[in-house]
Amino acid sequence: MVFESKLLCKIIGSINLINSQLYKSKYLTIFKRLGSHSVFALIALIVIGGATRVMEAGLACPDWPLCYGSFLPFSHMNLRVFLEWFHRLDAFLVGVLILFKFVLSIIWKKEIPNWLPKTYSLLLFLVIVQGSFGALTVINLLDSYTVTAHLLIAFLLLITTISINQNLEKDEINAPLNWWILLLLFPLILTLIQSFIGVRLSSTWSAHICLSFNKQCLILDTHKLFAFPISFSILMIIATSICKGNLFIKNWKYLSTLIFLLTSQILLGVLSLKTNLNQPIFIIGHQLNASLLIAILTTLIFRNPFASKDLNHSLNSQMVGMNS
Repeated sequence: MVFESKLLCKIIGSINLINSQLYKSKYLTIFKRLGSHSVFALIALIVIGGATRVMEAGLACPDWPLCYGSFLPFSHMNLRVFLEWFHRLDAFLVGVLILFKFVLSIIWKKEIPNWLPKTYSLLLFLVIVQGSFGALTVINLLDSYTVTAHLLIAFLLLITTISINQNLEKDEINAPLNWWILLLLFPLILTLIQSFIGVRLSSTWSAHICLSFNKQCLILDTHKLFAFPISFSILMIIATSICKGNLFIKNWKYLSTLIFLLTSQILLGVLSLKTNLNQPIFIIGHQLNASLLIAILTTLIFRNPFASKDLNHSLNSQMVGMNS
């Protein structure tokens, strides 16, 4: 009787693994590829938005959603118009991509995890809100709070998309390392706050006023001050993972990238101030680095910190166990 019960458990386990394998081969690969494209498109969207802000091109297209009343304003095209037009085009493509994933999740609802359609519906809602704030930035003539909220929604879209991708990557349910997640949350939240302060700096001209007339320096000083706790918290993450040994080995690519991004972010920030914010390439690079920092930290938070077993290897092990 005991032998039969064990055999039944192994058969059920094998069936679950086979179903999981079928799900992965038929649907999971599609969602993972679309998710990867979404992450790249969102980072590009944030960086192009930063470039549009730095180049003072936010109102280069006076109307919305078209630009000078047309989809492609050839007669008015210049660098600023192109930046604003391309920013809107990228936002439109991101919206279409997320809508496509949502539709697929509804069509394949019975074959995919229950959380996936719900999360894609949240993404779709955020896209609608993001588009609304995009319109308001033009209507409100680049109001600082509207621009900041616009960036906030973009970061929420990026974080949510990465969390979905990492959950799709997991082959098995593992107990999360809560202390590790909390350790990573600290620099993520600080980086988000610093990014919002950076938007306030550029959208209120506070940095230029401070550097030129030594007035209204509170926002700039606060932005610089946040570099210290962010640097310290990231160094703490690296040091803790090294002390744990296996934790660093399993995540060394992400952790090494964190160190590189932190170093280059500080360097770009210093160069931006040394050039009195007159070199757009440094400011745009600073925005790109911030987006990548947020992406890497989010990935580390939601991914399994320890490599899971290969599914084929697990399936073969179950078959061997059944045969024995």
